[in-house]
Amino acid sequence: MPQMRRRGNNPQAQADKPAVDPDRRPDVVYVPTPQEVVDKMLELAKVGKDDLVYDLGCGDGRIVVTAAQKYGCKAIGFDIATERVKESMENVAKAGVGDKVRIEQRDIFTLDLSPASVITLYLLPSLNVKLIPQLERLKPGCRIVSHDFDMKGVKPDQVITMDANGDPYGDHTIYLWTTPLKKEVEEK
Repeated sequence: MPQMRRRGNNPQAQADKPAVDPDRRPDVVYVPTPQEVVDKMLELAKVGKDDLVYDLGCGDGRIVVTAAQKYGCKAIGFDIATERVKESMENVAKAGVGDKVRIEQRDIFTLDLSPASVITLYLLPSLNVKLIPQLERLKPGCRIVSHDFDMKGVKPDQVITMDANGDPYGDHTIYLWTTPLKKEVEEK
């Protein structure tokens, strides 16, 4: 990915600037997504080389690194925690995918998500729900994939469960939504 300029009226340069309140704390405790779940999430989203993957709460960067390595697409990871951003950037450099992957320290609830064609999440259900207004503005056909947590009130297109294989957190559920989002109909 080309180096972004940080001067003038370049809207991308504005998006590149850190937009994090220094007193803002992460909304979740960092728990990495197991690599086999990462692989299945990207497969379920049918990621291709022309996609732009956004990972909201990117942790150590494994999703964006895998997307670039395995599918040749561009990816941006966003995290609010300084230590996670640093770790992600180190992992991007180690993997040699710095031309395809960027990491930004940002508050995900203030982001313009519209450039993304795939969005990955491993957030709590309440945070997924908080993202709905942003997700509803995505272009049609954008795929949203969440590890373990649904989006109350929004019907997933597909849900799969992966065997835990000894993982102390148990089985893993992966949810897929495609925009436009479909509201769940309450049964009476």
